Amino acid sequence: MEIVKVDNLILIAKVVSGTVLATAVSCLVWKRIRKPEKKKYPRDTVILHQISRGPFAPSISQYVMKLETYLRFAKIPYMNVHGVQKSKKGKYPWIEYNGQELSDTESRRKFSAKERGAARAFQKMLEENTFWTVTLDRWLYDSKSSGFRLIGVPAWFIYFLRRKVKNMTYAHGIGRHSQEEVYHILDRDLHSLSDFIGTNKFLLGDEPCQEDCAVFGQLSQIYWHAFGNKCKTYLKKYDNLCDYCERMKARFWQDWDQCITKGMTQKATK
Repeated sequence: MEIVKVDNLILIAKVVSGTVLATAVSCLVWKRIRKPEKKKYPRDTVILHQISRGPFAPSISQYVMKLETYLRFAKIPYMNVHGVQKSKKGKYPWIEYNGQELSDTESRRKFSAKERGAARAFQKMLEENTFWTVTLDRWLYDSKSSGFRLIGVPAWFIYFLRRKVKNMTYAHGIGRHSQEEVYHILDRDLHSLSDFIGTNKFLLGDEPCQEDCAVFGQLSQIYWHAFGNKCKTYLKKYDNLCDYCERMKARFWQDWDQCITKGMTQKATK
């Protein structure tokens, strides 16, 4: 018999094989991480729950980038909590205020109904279509998942996530296409967005709107976190989209360099 201690958890098991034991220990560690003890946070402060900082952009998650950029856009004071704890609804990232989970906040900026409708349409296109092309590029087409190995994601976890991504994208429908077809879909999405933005500084003109946070969240992962994968070659075809990424960074992320790990695997605290 062998006793393995992991954060006060004791696993008593027969040593059948090193691989089985290592997998069991890893699962216990992950379970322990996912269910941290309830912490107390300062009152009257928005608490943003998100994963560790990314190597070249503040997060490797499109939706973390969207949400944190929105908090900055809306000038809402907030505090980051890094970890993998999900909300009560199983969502991630998520925010809470004085112990209560909050839903998405709508922007009060005034644009015409036509403009807001178009902006909303592009947001949904990117989040429900483009997102999956980038997901396939990251997890399945990159056979070594080099980007996630770079930031320290365990090999066993990558294996299970790759299987999950394959099933999810197949159920979505986009996973039933060939690689060539998927990249064609990505290119059409980026081409349409590029045409719509044109010479605008932001999605609807010279000033950003709420939907810019979502657009930036999606594009940021291609621009900074493509890890050499093919999807970035499509984004680089559109100079105005690359300029848009840099413009959003300059507008809302003056502390960018303090919010990334610069290719290293340790967490950034800000």
